[in-house]
Amino acid sequence: MNRRAALRTLLYIAGGTLVLPACFRESGKASIDLTNLSITESDEQLLAELTETLIPATDTPGGKELLLHLFVLKMVDDCHTPEEQEQFTKGLSAFSSWSRKELGAEFTVADADRRTALLSKIDDNVDEDLKQFFSTTKRRAIQGYLNSQYVMTNLVKYELIPGRYNGYAPV
Repeated sequence: MNRRAALRTLLYIAGGTLVLPACFRESGKASIDLTNLSITESDEQLLAELTETLIPATDTPGGKELLLHLFVLKMVDDCHTPEEQEQFTKGLSAFSSWSRKELGAEFTVADADRRTALLSKIDDNVDEDLKQFFSTTKRRAIQGYLNSQYVMTNLVKYELIPGRYNGYAPV
């Protein structure tokens, strides 16, 4: 056996060991580990599209690019009471069925204008779980956006305290 063949075989083995864990990802599970919530992959995609509708991508990154749906899930999992977590999961399933009924299709495949029109009708709905879910998702998505690395480094102009000296400030 020559060296080139041995190196080629070694590289194939190393590449296979790097790729192999991706092949065993369980389909249907969320991509983030949550201790108190049980979220499926389709629920995560629905939440990603919802955060993208709330904070769309323009010249700044949108909700999906900043992974705000994962921030929302982690905050609800860590910072909310078990009752609020249960209400969140009920609201997520209620939102999925309500949007399917209103749009005639899944929320994830609808265009942006129809999604925005649908979200404006949430206040008319009588389901409290749905309203609470949307309120929590909207609040946490905005919090995640304002605290994201992109916003904090590119949009917020930071000055060290006490700031600049202004000798002409009126007393």
